[in-house]
Amino acid sequence: MKAKPSSEPPGEAKASIRQLKARLSHYLRLTKAGKTVEITGRGTPIGRIVPTSGALAERIESLARSGLLVWNGRKLRPRAPVARVKTRKTIAQILVEQRQ
Repeated sequence: MKAKPSSEPPGEAKASIRQLKARLSHYLRLTKAGKTVEITGRGTPIGRIVPTSGALAERIESLARSGLLVWNGRKLRPRAPVARVKTRKTIAQILVEQRQ
């Protein structure tokens, strides 16, 4: 009996919600090994489990391949601050005070 050729890209795996629930440890091992797992609901892609490790360049390339990022590779130019704080407190300290 011959195995069906996989329609998945080399670094990806697909799993339905039911498969993911039943074999979560397996799919997490695949992710840990560097594969992206696409989660489907009734055959429609609804999410992804993406490995977090890897160099910054690899993560940027992965985001660009998935269409979540468009980047020309150049660094951003420095910009002037939008607002200035007139007290000695930092913006972070002011935000913490307002949230309390």
